[in-house]
Amino acid sequence: MKNGEEIYNQYSNVVYKYLLCLTQDDELSQDLTQETFAIALNKIDNFRYECKLSVWLCQIAKNLWYNHLKKAKKENHIPLENIENRSYYENNTEDIVMKNDEKLRLFKKIQALETPFRDVIYLRMNGNLSFSEIAEIFGKTTNWARVTFFRAKKKIEKEVEEYERN
Repeated sequence: MKNGEEIYNQYSNVVYKYLLCLTQDDELSQDLTQETFAIALNKIDNFRYECKLSVWLCQIAKNLWYNHLKKAKKENHIPLENIENRSYYENNTEDIVMKNDEKLRLFKKIQALETPFRDVIYLRMNGNLSFSEIAEIFGKTTNWARVTFFRAKKKIEKEVEEYERN
């Protein structure tokens, strides 16, 4: 097994990009990345080699993110700057409402997707990860990541078309 510094150097960027995709917050992603590796290095003996190390690290990161969300919900505090896109203020009120409505519908469609499709869409669109980076996170091939993204995109397009017809 590699030492902690080698593991951090090899996987910290993947974990950080994954968290950035989930959180949309650079500082929080950095903090959670550090926390992920602190936990991982303390529990490295529990790693059973049933998946790639990057997948295990991203699972720890995702659990930390979920814990952060639960804590924020209990405190009833989610920073406004994480929710609003300030560039909308440059538009008129009608545009703001329409864009927010479209964005909300799109995110609802994405959230309704099954887990691998939803995660791949988020990682690709929000995290700006390459297909090879997404494949590494899931312990799959680059082709799997491309196909999964394409299928997820098609599912969303189909639902949008059905919504527009009604």
